[in-house]
Amino acid sequence: MALIDLSRKEVHCKIVYYGPGRGGKTTNLLYIYNAMNNGVRGKMLTIETKGDRTLFFDLLPLNLGKVNGFDVRIQLYTVPGQTIYEATRKLVLKGVDGVVFVADSLRVRREKNIESFNDLKKNLTEYGLSIEEIPLVLQYNKRDLANSAIPTLSVDELESDLNNELKAITFEATATKGIGVFETLKEISKNTIRYVVKKHLLADI
Repeated sequence: MALIDLSRKEVHCKIVYYGPGRGGKTTNLLYIYNAMNNGVRGKMLTIETKGDRTLFFDLLPLNLGKVNGFDVRIQLYTVPGQTIYEATRKLVLKGVDGVVFVADSLRVRREKNIESFNDLKKNLTEYGLSIEEIPLVLQYNKRDLANSAIPTLSVDELESDLNNELKAITFEATATKGIGVFETLKEISKNTIRYVVKKHLLADI
């Protein structure tokens, strides 16, 4: 749930990047962080294992200007994709206002994509949220590998696996090169702010 500070006229929204391990969630945030100047970005916190996998979350506050006279700040988080960190993933989702699901285009990761997506739906439900209602953008990452010898999933296959019923907005991406990264961020930020204003902000003014 968005944090609304009426005295400071600030709204803090929380967007979580969710998906299987090593799918590109942290790569998205690192690209965003490095591409932005200090005036709009905050300090990034990254906690990683020796294997260079994010254990807990990345936090990247972005100042997006004013909406209805309120300063809007968005905090971006990632969750650990590995199965053993299920409790941590659920904890990071607490208070979420919008979700980016980062799917891995590698064919060997197909089941992990589906497993992670089902995990997302279950965890949202336990917080009283519905994946059909909360702002959601799907990002199909590692699309550059589709032209290589490495077996990859087609966009149609990814759509069938993850978006057949939802019909959420999707972006093809190569996060290591920044392709599709800011398009994804712009779409989820726009939808999340609309959602927060409609559900929380207008009711509190």
